[in-house]
Amino acid sequence: MKNLTLSCLLITCIGLQSCKNEEKQKEIEAAKAEGEKVVSSECYRAIYEKDTLQLKLNTLKNGKIAGNMIMKVAQATETTGEIAGEFHGDTLFADYTFVEVTNKNKTFKNPMAFLKRDNKLILGKGEMQTTMGVTYLLKDKPIDFDRVKYKFDSAECADKK
Repeated sequence: MKNLTLSCLLITCIGLQSCKNEEKQKEIEAAKAEGEKVVSSECYRAIYEKDTLQLKLNTLKNGKIAGNMIMKVAQATETTGEIAGEFHGDTLFADYTFVEVTNKNKTFKNPMAFLKRDNKLILGKGEMQTTMGVTYLLKDKPIDFDRVKYKFDSAECADKK
């Protein structure tokens, strides 16, 4: 009888603890969802010779940036994908996760750096390295924002999402 009482008490304690964990998990998820709400959106377009890049950036409540970009570059397959990153000072460091329009079976991911200057974004050129399948900008090498192709001007957002 003593063992039965102890077993029931133990099971009750475990049950109550798992309920607390579920409540805590729900609170964490709610806080995360709140932080990912869009507080503002900006759209940009860069045109260089026959290339056109369209960029939409959403500033989230938690300060991070999320959006999408379409790259139509002459002599290359059109790409479309998502931008995710955050500003460090006046520079947006982001990852562009994209697919080629002709082959949506393979996903690519490239790091990018944008300098914000006078309502414009400048896509910088930096030295990249790939380690264990992950590509990143080298931290000890400067990013060139002067001799670049793509300078984004503010543009009207096509959709009001």
